[in-house]
Amino acid sequence: MQEVFEDIIDYLKGIWLKRRYIIIATWLICPVGWYLVSIMPNVYKSEARVYVDTQSLLRPLLKGLTVETNPNIQINLMVKTLLSRPNLERIARMTDLDVQANTPEEFEIIIKGLKEKIKISSGGRENIYTLSIQHKDPEMAKNIVQSALTVFIENTLGDTRNDSDSAQKFLDAQIKDRKNELLARDARLTNFKQRNSDVLPGQSGGYYNKLNSSKEQLKAINLEILEKKTQLESAKLQLSQSVNTKTTEGNEIKSETSIQTTFDDRISELETQLDGLSLRYTDKHPDVVEVTRSLTHLKKQRSDEIKKYLELRSGDDGTLNRLSTNPVIQEVQIQINTLENQIASLNVRASDYHQQVIDLEGKIHTLPEVEAKFKELTRDYELKNKEYLQLISRRATAQLAQEANETTDKIQFKVIDPPRAATKPSGPARFVLFGVVTVLGLGTGVALSFLMSQLSPVATSVTQLAKVTGVPIFGVVSANANLGLQNWNRKKTFIFIASNIMLLLVLSAFISYFLFPDAIQAPLKRIF
Repeated sequence: MQEVFEDIIDYLKGIWLKRRYIIIATWLICPVGWYLVSIMPNVYKSEARVYVDTQSLLRPLLKGLTVETNPNIQINLMVKTLLSRPNLERIARMTDLDVQANTPEEFEIIIKGLKEKIKISSGGRENIYTLSIQHKDPEMAKNIVQSALTVFIENTLGDTRNDSDSAQKFLDAQIKDRKNELLARDARLTNFKQRNSDVLPGQSGGYYNKLNSSKEQLKAINLEILEKKTQLESAKLQLSQSVNTKTTEGNEIKSETSIQTTFDDRISELETQLDGLSLRYTDKHPDVVEVTRSLTHLKKQRSDEIKKYLELRSGDDGTLNRLSTNPVIQEVQIQINTLENQIASLNVRASDYHQQVIDLEGKIHTLPEVEAKFKELTRDYELKNKEYLQLISRRATAQLAQEANETTDKIQFKVIDPPRAATKPSGPARFVLFGVVTVLGLGTGVALSFLMSQLSPVATSVTQLAKVTGVPIFGVVSANANLGLQNWNRKKTFIFIASNIMLLLVLSAFISYFLFPDAIQAPLKRIF
């Protein structure tokens, strides 16, 4: 560590011995650099601050009724696209910068300069945006910021309107297309129904369900017919036996009350009702009178039916008349008539179901295809109808959102600080640049002195001399005053200090020129 420290001391001594190079470098670099910094043109900064209010009153009221868009995303997009080529060209035309360009190349330089100089920054969650630019003309800087602010506001609001109009036009076009497709599918489905109206599946199911159902119905009806025929044969056998027996015995019908008719149950029911009413009301009560009238009418109809029945069953010899007066035979005869009618009716139904089964089995290769095609057409129509209804609902939502946007803006701009023409320059940062030039000149001088001390080294200590020569040093002889070395060293030191003082004075003059413009610049401008 001690050796490193000694080496650093030796290097510093070497630089000090070659300090004339520091003088040369600083005088060549610093004055020229300070002059170049001083002649740099002044730039003036103009800026504007705008607050973007996205808290619209209608947003909570229309939540769920209209399409919700995030205005913050839209604002961020406009901030990122503000410096796009079309917007920069528009700003150039608004500020007449395009007039200054005589060739396309010069116009490209202007556009590039605007893109590099216009700055837009965000204030975070407060939605405060700052637009700024630095220009050599303060009035032009103000105009550029004002134009950029106008483009920013108009593009944001215009895009909201354009988005609503575009969405509305898109939905209208889609609804029109879906309507035409729906009409075409409706016509196709209608034509298919008309061509295959006799074989289309009904509400009860498809082809196989209808075939199985028809077979089951036919089987049940055949079974029922078999049962009825068995009952009919039994009834006929019973009637034959009763006729033979009753004929030999000479039994006859004794009275009409012994014959059963279709009115017996109703007459019995009305008689029971009349007995109940008679216990509570007199014979002149409206309910009693009405029931009595109905009962008389039914008894008359019963008598007419018995009379007709006896007339139809009477023979030439009057044997059946005598037999029909027997209640047992009458009941059997009525049962036979009823079974014959039922069997005839069941035969008609069985024939119909049998024909249905034959027709369905004959179309076993056609009906499944028709059914599948019908389902396909129906499903296609329902899907298109669903899409059409959804688009109608979306269009209503879009119209409501558009009307809400036209009534009040979801995004409102409030200019906090409008752009102004600066009265004092904001740049360049000459004092910083003066310091940079000074450090650059001094650093160059030190580096040059170090380089020369290494190219033509001078031993400054016994240790350094022993290290360089490799020979041990046993003593040191001091220089005699008569040689004048000490005076020469003091003279060089004085020159170095004087040079640096003069440089500082020159630097102070440059700084004062810009630090006190009214006291120094104004008189000089009047003189020159």
